[in-house]
Amino acid sequence: MKLSYDLHIHSCLSPCGSDDMTPNNIVNMAFVKGLDIIAITDHNACNHVRTASDLAEALGILLIPGMEVQTREEVHILCYFPTVDAIENFDEQLKPFKSKIPNRVDVFGPQTIRDINDEFVGEYVDALIMSVDISLEDLKTLVESYGGVIVPAHVNKSANSILVNLGFIPADLNIKCVEIHEKSPINEMFIRNYQRIYNSDAHYLENLSEPVHFIDLAEKTRSALIDYLTGKG
Repeated sequence: MKLSYDLHIHSCLSPCGSDDMTPNNIVNMAFVKGLDIIAITDHNACNHVRTASDLAEALGILLIPGMEVQTREEVHILCYFPTVDAIENFDEQLKPFKSKIPNRVDVFGPQTIRDINDEFVGEYVDALIMSVDISLEDLKTLVESYGGVIVPAHVNKSANSILVNLGFIPADLNIKCVEIHEKSPINEMFIRNYQRIYNSDAHYLENLSEPVHFIDLAEKTRSALIDYLTGKG
């Protein structure tokens, strides 16, 4: 079953995300574009995942619970989970390692939380743009303890990528899949043994992917996608 996807989307919870990137707007734009699977992957937080999951289900879109974590090494890692409960429990375990520096809206941007009707219900107080005090290895262990999988984000970008910050992908992480940024060059030598996904990393509605990238899954389920990203599918 070939399914179109965009597994790296930032909502208005991320300080870099546009105010228009509300749960409803994201899901509806994905529906208009004809995407089968999406993931909202805000920086170091998951406050919009449950709401967006309910909205996506109503439109026949599969939403994968996700988060983009910035590790101690300042590497961006996409974390995907099989259930909303799993990512929320993971987030609880991650909280002690998160930065306690208050967000500066004038510098980083707002971090707003919306309900299922896109009404403002609050704002995330601490700066989500900062690194979480957790290593790549410990993050992988924690994510996998909740049945999830990690995928290094935009490995060929010049900032916050595993290849730029570390110079290589550690073999002991046993990573099977990486995300490629289409607009940046890549040395095939570094990624030849990995599956690849191509996402929008959208911060604005118009930047969500068109249905041009496809994943071949046995069924349209979260578990099938997790299996694919872990090399089992």
